[in-house]
Amino acid sequence: MTLLATTSIAAVSLYAMLSTVYKSAQVFHARRTTISTTPAKDKATPVPSVDVIVPCFNEDPIVLSECLASLAEQDYAGKLRIYVVDDGSKNRDAVVAQRAVYSDDERFNFTILPKNVGKRKAQIAAITQSSGDLILNVDSDTTIAPDVVSKLAHKMRDPAVGAAMGQMKASNQADTWLTRLIDMEYWIACNEERAAQARFGAVMCCCGPCAMYRRSAMLSLLDQYETQLYRGKPSDFGEDRHLTILMLSAGFRTEYVPSAIAATVVPNTMGVYLRQQLRWARSTFRDTLLALPLLPGLDRYLTLDAIGQNVGLLLLALSVLTGIGQFALTATVPWWTILVIGSMTLVRCSVAAYRARELRFLGFALHTLLNIFLLIPLKAYALCTLSNSDWLSRGSVAVSPNVGQQSAAKMPGRATSEIAYGGE
Repeated sequence: MTLLATTSIAAVSLYAMLSTVYKSAQVFHARRTTISTTPAKDKATPVPSVDVIVPCFNEDPIVLSECLASLAEQDYAGKLRIYVVDDGSKNRDAVVAQRAVYSDDERFNFTILPKNVGKRKAQIAAITQSSGDLILNVDSDTTIAPDVVSKLAHKMRDPAVGAAMGQMKASNQADTWLTRLIDMEYWIACNEERAAQARFGAVMCCCGPCAMYRRSAMLSLLDQYETQLYRGKPSDFGEDRHLTILMLSAGFRTEYVPSAIAATVVPNTMGVYLRQQLRWARSTFRDTLLALPLLPGLDRYLTLDAIGQNVGLLLLALSVLTGIGQFALTATVPWWTILVIGSMTLVRCSVAAYRARELRFLGFALHTLLNIFLLIPLKAYALCTLSNSDWLSRGSVAVSPNVGQQSAAKMPGRATSEIAYGGE
């Protein structure tokens, strides 16, 4: 047996053992979080006021309209204010048109910034105008169910909770095979990864499309949030993960509410998806380093979670690379590596299909090929280019993937592109 074959077998065997322990613990803890509960009405507790902040940049008018309509339809007993901030869009007429639509609704406030300053500063521009007890950040390409504000605000009744997120779904799930795959990816990320972390009050990333924060906590962290640097350079993306880590660093709990459903537009082409994943990989690596000192103060599961996600990825990459090397140099097929990865994939997809009660999750096996041949090399590149803070898409005017060809035809000159402020 060659050195490459031995290394590949050893790496994939270690990966299988680590992944089995990690995923088993993850599913075990996630089950307790994802049990559906209906918030009980407590008349003795004052209903907190909520400010919803919607930063938008080059957003598709139809998508923005759907987002604001979902906010206007919120069934919430407390005071609700909605702040829409246009961050120097090239199509700002779309925001002006929406301002006219909601001119008679005193809950809506529109701000048009003279130039593009970035998502964080756009959010802060609204925060400085608002005064609600709670702040709900919503991406402009996201629609939320009518009870989302109520359910997230209910979770925030505990003063120890600094942030809470809802469950993410793909609003354009039916567009392509890729959007269907991403929708399943979101379900697993929310109802396994985040749900297990929430069991210990430490969701490591409250996703940007729909996340609620306690105003008093957020104000105390605002300077750190706005001025995040990496190697002396401003770090503009990954704002949701960074703010979540800051909340945990300040001693607050971060939670997940599976019944608070938010649907967001996801990439429907591979190029857009990979650019998004590159940004997310960079922000994840950066903030993982920031989060490491927190782990000793959190439950031991969170340490296992960090090891499972990072060391597991390294072992998988090593087993694949050595397996490919074995095949290329010796013309022998690394059957053990293929068998182990295939078996792990089948088990993972079967568990997700059982928990979601949907057979479509068996098709998530395709994600393993995507991960091995595209995402792992991309994450390696991200690790080598951590200092790069380019959004890779900020100059484009967006047309939603779920609008379809007919709607796109009504807006000539606009190319289908990534929603610039799609959250992590």
